[in-house]
Amino acid sequence: MMRRPERELASFFEDETGRLALVDGSRVGVVGGGPAGSFFAYFLLKMAESVGIELSVDIYEPRLFSHGGPAGCNHCGGIVSESLVQMLAAEGINLPPTVVQRGIDSYVLHMDIGDVRIETPGFEKRIAGVFRGNGPREGERKDVASFDGHLLELACSEGAKVVRKLVSGIDWQGGRPQIISNDRGCEIYDLVAVAAGVNSQAAQLFRKGVPEYTSPEAVKTFICEFHLGRETVQEYLGSSMHVFLLDLPRLEFAALIPKGDFVTLCILGHEVDERLVADFLNAEEVKRCFPGTRIPPLACHCFPRVNTQGAVRPYADRMVWVGDCSVARLYKDGIGSAYRTAKAAAKTAVFHGVSANDFERHFWPACGAMNFDNAIARVIFAGTHLIQKAPFLRRTVLRMTAREQSRRGNRYMSSALWDVFTGSAPYKEVMLRSFHPGFGLMFFWNLLAGNMPFTNARRGINEH
Repeated sequence: MMRRPERELASFFEDETGRLALVDGSRVGVVGGGPAGSFFAYFLLKMAESVGIELSVDIYEPRLFSHGGPAGCNHCGGIVSESLVQMLAAEGINLPPTVVQRGIDSYVLHMDIGDVRIETPGFEKRIAGVFRGNGPREGERKDVASFDGHLLELACSEGAKVVRKLVSGIDWQGGRPQIISNDRGCEIYDLVAVAAGVNSQAAQLFRKGVPEYTSPEAVKTFICEFHLGRETVQEYLGSSMHVFLLDLPRLEFAALIPKGDFVTLCILGHEVDERLVADFLNAEEVKRCFPGTRIPPLACHCFPRVNTQGAVRPYADRMVWVGDCSVARLYKDGIGSAYRTAKAAAKTAVFHGVSANDFERHFWPACGAMNFDNAIARVIFAGTHLIQKAPFLRRTVLRMTAREQSRRGNRYMSSALWDVFTGSAPYKEVMLRSFHPGFGLMFFWNLLAGNMPFTNARRGINEH
């Protein structure tokens, strides 16, 4: 059979220079069928097709995302950021109504002194609340489709094949990685992408085969679902994400996210445990978001871990780590991080090669950019922690935000808070905007006006 010129060229580079590259017939294994794995397979196959290379891609994923409860769950709050929605649309990836459980058009910031509603910039419902699986374990519903399942189907539509096996180890044969499954089956690949996540043991299994790789640092969080019914969710939460900045020990922040008949609660902090969860749920600011100020029973809950410090050297010859087992944005936009790392890895593999040097030159810069952004994020979250502890700063932030929402003009604080809590913009952009002279002047004015007894400091604020 005659080969096209593009294929001859790819083979020439591998054969004549010894460069590790993907060519016609190359086999690629992807460990994990969550967003990172599906994005990687999708972009790899699309890019390979554009240069005339035919690849065989296997995605190892034992879970069925069509199942409700833990069997199909990926332990995530399920917010698709505004920026990711736009990027997916540009790629031709649109999320159907059965996947998007709620379009988020605003969020409500809750503090002990009051709350304020912040509208989405541009007044467009572009943030999506999704279920990673088929929703909580209360029976499978026809009106709910898994976000992860949707992405996996997209990858399969490009030619990927799902292997319903659990990966139990890795070995090397002739310089190529070999995936070992729990049924003792072995498959050799020209490239393996690990997209298993920090809540999976698979990433640790692969670390044994590549000692240079060091797993990300992670902290425990809390996620649960409340079943309220669609009408009750609309009445009490509407189409807003409710964010809480409360002065509770070890609490970073928390959010209530409406999703159809359910409400998802996410708690982020340091050493999150049952005591912190109980303290949060007992707070009056939280109870007021539920009927009769009573916390309903939990439909399901878990204590998953999230990436807080990127992996060291998430690549090797013929191997690359993507998603949160590689690098992820601090506390935010894990799905967006999966998209960015997966696309960068796929682009490197198709257009540059699959050696460690190729990934270091063309994949690692995307990871490094997120690591740099996370360093800025730590400064920003130190600031939010200071606001949580200082009543006069809470009054300043709440007053400044409320006044911005009540009039036209620049919304310095509103846009900064929106991007911090939704992950719609890099932390670097948030920091740069906070250096704008207008931001500083308005903050100083509201600091004075909001804390003087003779001023109308509470205008536009819903007091508790």
